[in-house]
Parts: sequence; structure tokens; C-alpha cells
Amino acid sequence: MVKKMGEPASEKKKMLKEMIKQLHSGAVPQEVKQRFKQVLATVSPLEISKIEQELVEEGMPREEIHRLCEVHLLVFQEQLEKQKPEVPAENPVNILLKEHEIMLQLSGMATTIAGNIQRAADIGDISDDIAHLKHIAEDFVDSEKHYLREENVLFPVLEKHGVREPPAIMWTEHNQIRDIKKQFTKIIEGYNAIGFQDFKKQLGETAKALNEVLSSHFFKENNILFPTALKVFTDDEWKDVRREFDAIGYCRFTPQHLITAPQAERAEKPKPEAVPMPERLLQFETGALSMDEVEAVLKTLPVDITFVDKDDTVRYFSKSEIFLRTKAVIGRKVQQCHPQKSIHIVNKILDSFKSGKKDVAEFWIHMDNRMIHIRYFAVRDKGGKYLGTMEVTQDITGIKKIEGEKRLLDWKD
Repeated sequence: MVKKMGEPASEKKKMLKEMIKQLHSGAVPQEVKQRFKQVLATVSPLEISKIEQELVEEGMPREEIHRLCEVHLLVFQEQLEKQKPEVPAENPVNILLKEHEIMLQLSGMATTIAGNIQRAADIGDISDDIAHLKHIAEDFVDSEKHYLREENVLFPVLEKHGVREPPAIMWTEHNQIRDIKKQFTKIIEGYNAIGFQDFKKQLGETAKALNEVLSSHFFKENNILFPTALKVFTDDEWKDVRREFDAIGYCRFTPQHLITAPQAERAEKPKPEAVPMPERLLQFETGALSMDEVEAVLKTLPVDITFVDKDDTVRYFSKSEIFLRTKAVIGRKVQQCHPQKSIHIVNKILDSFKSGKKDVAEFWIHMDNRMIHIRYFAVRDKGGKYLGTMEVTQDITGIKKIEGEKRLLDWKD
């Protein structure tokens, strides 16, 4: 059974909204904090999530909420730190919390090393520092699994409980972190290709920016997002989250004792004993297939397929070899499967399909030295009625290299 988000008492909700509106109007945080001292004494992470979400639904731009998150934290920080929930040892949140701690240690080390390099007189004096920074940069590249677990497993379950705005804001920050990590890696890898003074300046600025954004982001997740999840998720949902976490994988710095959780917590749900049933065929216009055959055919196609229904809800995906998919996305709005900066394009494509103006949209990108072809197709019934959208993703790296001919008779076993 899905638990619903807690509803703050109407008067308390009204006061919290007023407080946030005053902050957004430029009021001094300490003055606001004193003015609303009584209501702040009992505010919970779940209530903060709910209030900010309602403000967005009432018309306050999400970007404005995000822009002033740091101001909100100045007011809420003391109370949030007082009521950190106990996290059961086997809960997946423990993995995320520990990874946050380790990444902050890494960013702190990077900042310290960058400071040491500022005092170096010559590039020849920093070979050991560069080697250390390269290891840190590799760990930050590997930390991508941490963000993918949150975006593809934790966020969709929060959304199913009605918690939509906090995950959207956190995903926006994930993309900011990704951009800074890329810049950090680029500076380290090309340190001897630019002037030493430019290198020192860029390294110092980027290491500082990374440390600051991680500190702020992790505080929000540790004190608002995770406590909200702990409040609303069911025990069965946490077990599903853990299985999905395991499927995506962990960072190389994730402590092994957290990955090796008690077997009872990680075991698959017992499956009911199979009952023999007559094979049911699906009759199509050009033939008939069993359910097993349909599923096998879809999995065997050399493309990844995702189907989004007429209400923009993800209903099916065939496999996830190119872009990560987890079962948690089933039932999720497709807009919530994309970063904020691209949602307006997704909506334009869907609107053009629904209106009948367009039937296809295609794109191609470079990813990990591969060429990926992404196509969206409007799915319509015989009468042209819009049923949904099918995304077809294919790795065409090898196809682009094809030349000449290879005929059937050329095949060799």
C-alpha cells in the first residue's frame, strides 16, 4: 500500500508559505528566522518538500526555488540537523550517505592539493600532486553510478508518493555537478598543455567550485530528500530499491560491507509455484505469436525500445543497453525521465505528435566513443488516433563503418 505525503496543518502550512515568500522577496534570513521561530521549531523535511512543491504548482518558478535554496537552508538548517532520522543498517540510504561522505573527502583533498600547487614555482615540482589528482578525478568519473541510482531508482519512487519538486531540483544539481566534474578532469588531463599560471588558476577555481557545490547538494539530500524518502517509502519499496541499486552497480569507493548486505534483505521475492497454463496466442493482422515469443522478439531486436502512452506515462521498455532504465520508471511521466533543461523540447515533440503535425523526431549523439541514434515515433491506430510515443535507440557505430557488400552466400560459420 502506498503511503501518502503528510499534510501540514493548514495554519502551519500558511505560515511556512509566507516565510518562504518573504525570503524570495529579499527579506533578511535571520530576521525571518526570528519572526517564524515558533513554526520553525516543529518543521519537518517532508513539510519543506510539500510546501516548496505547492509553491511551484501555484506559479512560483522552479528556477526561483532552486536559486534561493541556499537561503532556505540558512533558515531551516538548525532544525533539520536536530531531527536527523535513524537509518536502519540495511537501508540503501546508508550507501548514499557514505558515498556522500567519501566524495566530500575527495573534494576536500582536491582543494588542499590545488592550494599546494598554487604555491609551486614550477610545473616540475608538482608531479606527485598531479598523480594524486588523477586518481581523485577517476573516482569522480566513477561516481556517476551514484547519481544514476538516485535518478533512476530513488527519484521515481518519491514521485509515486507525490514528491516531485525536490527530485527535479536535485537532478538539476546533478547536471551542474557533472559539468564541474568534466571540467576538473579536463584540467587535470591537459595540465601540461596550458601555461602553468593558467593551470593553477583554473584548477584552484574548479576544485573550489566542486567542493562548494557538493557540500551544498549533499546537505540538501541528507537533510531533506533522504528523510522524506524514509518517511514515505514502504518496506517492500526499500527492498525493491536495493535490488535496483545492485543491478546498476556501485562506485569503486563504495565500502564493501555496505554492498554486501544481509542476504535476507537482498533476496528476490519468492515466486509463486508455476501453474501450467495453455499457451495464449496474440493474433495480429499478419500472424500470431505467444506472449513468450513477443517478449523474446522485442528483446532480440538490435535496438532499445521504450513506449510512452497517450498520457505521457512510461509503460514499457524492452532492454536498457544504451541508456539506463530500471523498473522504477514504469508508471513515471516521461517528462520526469529527462533533465529540466530538455523538458520543453520533450513536450514540443509530444505536442507535435498529438496534434498530427509530426510523426518522427530523430537525433544522434556521441557517447563513450559510440554513435547513438535516437528516434521518436508517433504510434497511431488504424484511424490515425494517437496512442503514444515509441523511443527507439540504437548504437550505429558499427553500421557507419560498413562499406562494399556482404551477401548471404558470404556467410561462414
